[in-house]
Amino acid sequence: MTTSDSIPGYVPLDSEFGEPGHVTRADVIAEARTWLDTPYVHQGRTKGIAVDCAGLVICVARELELVAADFDINGYPREPDGTSFMEICDRFMTRVAKPDLKPGHVMVFAFGKLPAHIGIVGDYLHGGLSLIQALGTSDGKGRVIEWRLEKHRKGWRPLQAFALPKVE
Repeated sequence: MTTSDSIPGYVPLDSEFGEPGHVTRADVIAEARTWLDTPYVHQGRTKGIAVDCAGLVICVARELELVAADFDINGYPREPDGTSFMEICDRFMTRVAKPDLKPGHVMVFAFGKLPAHIGIVGDYLHGGLSLIQALGTSDGKGRVIEWRLEKHRKGWRPLQAFALPKVE
């Protein structure tokens, strides 16, 4: 099953957790899920306290030692400009064709025309792919959630998939 945006409906994980010193896509998903219910706060970086969508990806990568412990990208506006968002993703991750999207990859979404949101693709408990994401809400009660990827919101367009560095 695929969506109109050529995202696979389900792709199983290739392996279980990695050996010491090796990070797998399953490890990425497991770490991302430890952030579930963390409140959404723009540029937050503290598990259980505050994180935004970019911070979730950054903190998962830091925790798994895929980037330096002090790696961060900050100072960005609440409303992304689109251009720098993709430049930063291209600098630190490798593009993956949407039909090759697998659990443990990262997906960038556009709201309208501009890239504006990022999350980690998971293997949904009830089948299919999911998105683990820090989602802000207008009522200020946003948090890290996981939902079926094929049910993304109206106006959201899956734009580009990425692989994190050093993940097997």
